[in-house]
Amino acid sequence: MNKYPIYYLFIIFLMSCDFQTSTTQDTKLTIQTFSDSFQPSVFDNNDRIQRVKDLAPALQKLIEEYAIARKIPGIAYGIVVDDSLVIASATGLINLDTKLSASKNSSFRIASMTKSFTAMAILKLRDEGKLSLNDPVANYIPEMANLNYLTSDAPMIDIENLLTMTTGFPEDNPWGDRQLDETDQMLIDLIAQGVSFSNVPSFQFEYSNTGYALLGNVISRVSGMPYQEYIKKNILQPLGMEHTYWEYSNINTEQLVLGYRWEDEQWKKEPLLHDGSFGAMGGLITSIEDFSKYVSFHLSAWPPRSGKDNGLIKRSALREMHTPQFTSLYANAKNFNGEPCAAMSGYGYGLGISKDCEKITRIRHGGALPGFGSNYIFYPEYGVGIMAFGNLTYTGPLPSKEIEKLLFETAKLLPRKLPVSDILKQRKEQVAKLIQTWDSNLEADILAENFYMDQSRKHRMSQVQEILKKAGAIQKINKIDPYNQLRGVFEIQAKNGIIRVYFTLSPENNPKVQNLDISFKSNKTEAKGI
Repeated sequence: MNKYPIYYLFIIFLMSCDFQTSTTQDTKLTIQTFSDSFQPSVFDNNDRIQRVKDLAPALQKLIEEYAIARKIPGIAYGIVVDDSLVIASATGLINLDTKLSASKNSSFRIASMTKSFTAMAILKLRDEGKLSLNDPVANYIPEMANLNYLTSDAPMIDIENLLTMTTGFPEDNPWGDRQLDETDQMLIDLIAQGVSFSNVPSFQFEYSNTGYALLGNVISRVSGMPYQEYIKKNILQPLGMEHTYWEYSNINTEQLVLGYRWEDEQWKKEPLLHDGSFGAMGGLITSIEDFSKYVSFHLSAWPPRSGKDNGLIKRSALREMHTPQFTSLYANAKNFNGEPCAAMSGYGYGLGISKDCEKITRIRHGGALPGFGSNYIFYPEYGVGIMAFGNLTYTGPLPSKEIEKLLFETAKLLPRKLPVSDILKQRKEQVAKLIQTWDSNLEADILAENFYMDQSRKHRMSQVQEILKKAGAIQKINKIDPYNQLRGVFEIQAKNGIIRVYFTLSPENNPKVQNLDISFKSNKTEAKGI
């Protein structure tokens, strides 16, 4: 239910009942302990919200120009920072006959952006012990047991295959779009009559609306209530999304957005589809105001931290949704300035995830149905999400690269920084002393057992002393830049240049230095060390 090329699918959009037996097994309850010294990553700048608010005039102009260029009748858009909808506005019309203006409260059909709600429901049921992601789907939909696979070594389709679109089902745009209002019986009859495969399951990603319709059916069977009702009671209502709907006939006409296509140099109204069995792949209707609460919930999963976890699903489960599967390299990708910047992309659970050469992570999904196009992206390390809904067939309303330029260049937003752990800080001071004195008592305290097995003490000392000689008098030892809790790098400023010291600690209870790399960059030339 998305007409964008595969790259954009990745980048835009590129998640046990009595009547059956789940493979979920009871496990002995254990008490999980955790560190009382761990410090999560934090923002250095405290004015992020104001910086984003200052972008409002430029953003409004950008969206207005984009709507005109793409011939989109109306666009509503917003930017979320942490748990706040900081910018929310619109341009154009949602009903060309009555000249109704778009607003942050207009109800747009968001199409495939629905898929992550479906994935979230599956993880909620998993965490409640009612199913396992490794369960064959046939455990819940018996008709799935009779599929005719392509090969004899094909694994049976499991729930995770449906989540990650690795069932082997063929890409089904735009066919799937037109099935939205079909009955549950139609969906089951489709499976019972046999489906065509384009791939062997678990072999390759291929976008499947049908797979997500089946997930909706699983949710209905496991929960004992219609899929739509389950989503409403367990996701929408807890998040306060009181103006998000499944059926367009339940929406006030002053709020309902009508969809259009551009044909014969004019807008033509697209018929609205009723809700049905394929709703789990793309049926939700919502507003910028309401959807911002959903984006904020996803952002709340970052960074990993201690403390209460009172969401409708655990923070760790949300981050599980944000983890890409079956990743691909896009070597010719470009950044928001149009410069070459390779990116890795994959599909998680109802979400596309990418990370580029500048280490910007984007979690996203697009949606497209006759009459509508929608997109959202959130940047977990920045605590920011952007979204836009439009009412033109298969037309994305979000000029994401231009908005990123505003966020990262104009507003100069920066990602969170990881504080230095206590042990890393301690070892940094000890390593700095060690390479200057090579004190034997200090060695015994901080070096792991493998250290001199990899290179003899004599050779290590000789190489470090050679670097120190080239560097000249030490002037300043800078703070360490942590990669994680047990790895980091720091620089030593010397008379003739910079000494770079990288080290990583062992997994022991009292972590010790298992690897140490030292290099020297002269003020004129560079000499590599150990």
